[in-house]
Amino acid sequence: MSLVLRETALAFKRAPLLSALSVTTIAFSLFVFGLFGLVAVNIRRTIGDVAERVEVVAYLKRGTPIETVTMASADVEAFPEVQRVAHVTEEDALARARQDLTEFRDIFQDLETNPLPASLDVRLKPQFRDARHAAAVADRLRSYPFVDDVRYGQEWVENLDRLRNIAGAVAAVVGSAFALVAIIIIGTTIRMAVLQRSREIEIMRLVGATDGFIRRPFLLEGLLKGLIGGLGAFALCYGAYALIDTYLLRASFFTSAQALIGIGAGGLIGLVGSTVSVGRHLRNV
Repeated sequence: MSLVLRETALAFKRAPLLSALSVTTIAFSLFVFGLFGLVAVNIRRTIGDVAERVEVVAYLKRGTPIETVTMASADVEAFPEVQRVAHVTEEDALARARQDLTEFRDIFQDLETNPLPASLDVRLKPQFRDARHAAAVADRLRSYPFVDDVRYGQEWVENLDRLRNIAGAVAAVVGSAFALVAIIIIGTTIRMAVLQRSREIEIMRLVGATDGFIRRPFLLEGLLKGLIGGLGAFALCYGAYALIDTYLLRASFFTSAQALIGIGAGGLIGLVGSTVSVGRHLRNV
């Protein structure tokens, strides 16, 4: 193992310019992919913020005893899709209308009786904020005899589902294209490094070195270049995020897990690129 590490360090020393070019190419290739990742993360966050407004509202018949409402709230809160249930009384509904619908404040002030019904506002868990699960919860709520009507903004939620599906499909297609381009560029760069040392590989073959022995320093070199390039791409992405967040609009950055996966992907791409390039070269020697 020490011999492999020594050979890897010597490779960096013998061709510092080529090594720097390889790392820089990997960094900028992953940086472009990382920028797309930032866009995808922020689109997902925006859709998630909008999806927080998805809720099912069950309007109650007038005169429903509070004990019945309390028992039903506990029952509904036990649904696997439900995050929490809020009981909105008739007075609460009127106060909310006066606050939210300011243009009708005078009309609400002159009311002799409260026309607004009490309701159960059902907030869904994040993974269930879609049309299918909202409809399923709404159907179960309609089965309660004291529920007069159930609304969840069906058309709006269906449009949100379509937007989420389109964003996911675009992210998959464009992300795969960016990833493929990055792999091709990085693989070509690593192949240049292997070809630059082709004479060394031939000599090692002549003195009886096995393919595994020849491969190991190149694989470690590719892994290190990929990790260093991944770190460089992470730094560039953070710089771009900081500029956007400061001067253009409020943005989100990668989570720690996402950042580690990105840096690790750089190392993996470097390793795979080295494996393919060295294997191809060994077959031709």
